[in-house]
Amino acid sequence: MAIGTQDDSDQMLSEINMIPFIDVMLVLLIIFIITVPVINHAVNIDLPQASNQKLVEKAENVRLSVNADGSYLWNDTPVSDADFEKRLSASAALQPQPELHIRGDKDVRYERVALAMATAQRLGLSRIGFVTEPKVP
Repeated sequence: MAIGTQDDSDQMLSEINMIPFIDVMLVLLIIFIITVPVINHAVNIDLPQASNQKLVEKAENVRLSVNADGSYLWNDTPVSDADFEKRLSASAALQPQPELHIRGDKDVRYERVALAMATAQRLGLSRIGFVTEPKVP
C-alpha cells in the first residue's frame, strides 16, 4: 500500500451514525413509559365541596376634614375636640376598622393635622390616609 493513494476503503464517511442516537432515545422512551404511570397514580377520595368566595365586610371610610381655622368635620359634620375623640375611639372599636381619610386645608396649621393623627393612633386606628387634589396646571 502506498502512502497518499486513495482507495475505496480509505475514504471518510460523510454520513452521521444514527444508531447511538436511536439507542439513547429508545432507552429514554422506556424510562418514561415506566415512570409516567407511577407519577399519575392517585387514590380516588370523595372530598367535600366548599365555596371559594370569600365574604369580606368592608367598613365604611371615615372622612375627617380639617378646616383652615383648625375645626374638624367628621363626614362633613362639624365636631368638637371632645366629640372627635369619642368618635375616633368608637371607630377604633369596630371590626373591621374603617380607614380614616384626612383632608386638610392648605392653610391649616400642621399642628391640628398632626394632633388628629396622633389621637387616631393613640386610640387604636391603624389605617390612616391623606386625601389630596392634583395640581392643575
